[in-house]
Amino acid sequence: MTTEGTEAMTTEGDETVDADGGEDAASAGLLEREGDAAADYLEALLDIADLDGDIDIDVEGDRAQVSILEVNKGDLASLVGPDGEVLEALQELARLAAAQATGQRSRLMLDIAGFRLARRRELEDMARAAIEEVQSTGEQVRLAPMNAFERKVVHDVVTSAGLVSSSEGVEPDRRIVIRAS
Repeated sequence: MTTEGTEAMTTEGDETVDADGGEDAASAGLLEREGDAAADYLEALLDIADLDGDIDIDVEGDRAQVSILEVNKGDLASLVGPDGEVLEALQELARLAAAQATGQRSRLMLDIAGFRLARRRELEDMARAAIEEVQSTGEQVRLAPMNAFERKVVHDVVTSAGLVSSSEGVEPDRRIVIRAS
């Protein structure tokens, strides 16, 4: 590999990172291949279902992100399903397609018609309201059960606010408890 300049490299587990903590080109390439494989799978699915959608591939942090964007309003609602249930299933299928193509377990995130983005914003607002309640009352707050994606969003907001959160319970009733630090 030829690069301009020289950066120190270290190995952490199965991943090689440069000294300042960034991913190396091989990791980024793997995530791009994951995204491409998932996009190919989803494009074939859209063709079979005779649905129109534009596919966007991105790499954010340590995850490939694939989004199916609506061309015609409401066309993709059936791929989201009630409360995102179909979206969750399609994400798992896209992850399997990516894993088959790369030989590596995939943590790919799928969004359809902006459903996850909108849900993320709702969860961030809910988390901020719960944080305000904890700060004003001093009492812990238990939130409604959430899936892993939703809990991760809330944990991130709570952590950035300097409070503590933990998950309790068993799927599908696993929930977050927020308390002062």
